[in-house]
Amino acid sequence: MSSDHARYARERAVAIEAAREAARLCVRVQRSRVLGAPLVKGDRSPVTVADFGSQALVCRRLVREFPGDSIMGEEDASELRRRDRTAIADAVRVEVAREVPGSSREEVLDWIDRAGCAGGLGRFWALDPIDGTKGFLRGEQYAVALALLDGGEVQLGALACPNLRSSGSSGCILVAVRGGGAELLPLEGGPPSRARASPADDPRTARILESVEAAHGDLAANERIRRRLGVATAGVRLDSQAKYAVLARGDAEIYLRLPSSADYRENVWDHAAGAVVIEEAGGRVTDVDGRPLDFGAGRKLVRNRGIVASNGRLHEPFLAALRELRDGIA
Repeated sequence: MSSDHARYARERAVAIEAAREAARLCVRVQRSRVLGAPLVKGDRSPVTVADFGSQALVCRRLVREFPGDSIMGEEDASELRRRDRTAIADAVRVEVAREVPGSSREEVLDWIDRAGCAGGLGRFWALDPIDGTKGFLRGEQYAVALALLDGGEVQLGALACPNLRSSGSSGCILVAVRGGGAELLPLEGGPPSRARASPADDPRTARILESVEAAHGDLAANERIRRRLGVATAGVRLDSQAKYAVLARGDAEIYLRLPSSADYRENVWDHAAGAVVIEEAGGRVTDVDGRPLDFGAGRKLVRNRGIVASNGRLHEPFLAALRELRDGIA
């Protein structure tokens, strides 16, 4: 075991259990259809009982285990504190209390609000309690994504993907520690196996992943790149950082998330966990200009444009195609 892997052994164990606990809540809510009408945030993205409940559970565990660490999370409890949101706040408390009996509504709201870190170069956790909420609402792919960052670099990542089947399991967890490799675990528990990126090295056979939401990337540019490289199959659209999990398992070779506008910048929590997982599985992640992702500049990747994640061997051919088509990309 590498020294880094050993150094983060406790963090790794806590991250796995936090992601697994949050995933249990999400699965239960999705199966019971206790979804209700989702709230709509200022950016028009939806947020559900499960988003809030997942964030509360993860933050509670992190605060208990690592009280000195800060947390950056996607959600906050301001909407739930409004008088006209009492019903949804109570529903969140009920779901959290199934995992943590006796939880009060105020405790749950306080746990959610512990995730207000602005990021930077210190040590903090980045959490997306449900990455791919629209996929979750459709009953499709989503992920609980948790990463530990220190010094502007992702040191650890865990992705719980309840709807991503693996070796007979109904879901899986991908976990990686910087310098320690990536592992695949059954969601319900069981022995891990090594996660390895695909060894494919011919762009024409590449399996390309892309976002379901058109606003999350330039799908037309993806198609131009596919044609330029002679890729035989169409892109496969998946919600959430489950795409990173698919890459890390060797079930695809490329994930393209090309910027749909000149000023669009990605959120840290949307890529931190996935990036370290694919890198430790033998892959590579950069922006569309080939630069490493800079996670130390706040809550967004303000110094990067878009995302290219790969199995490693096909990264340069796709970056070269991007450079050739640069004038057609925002």
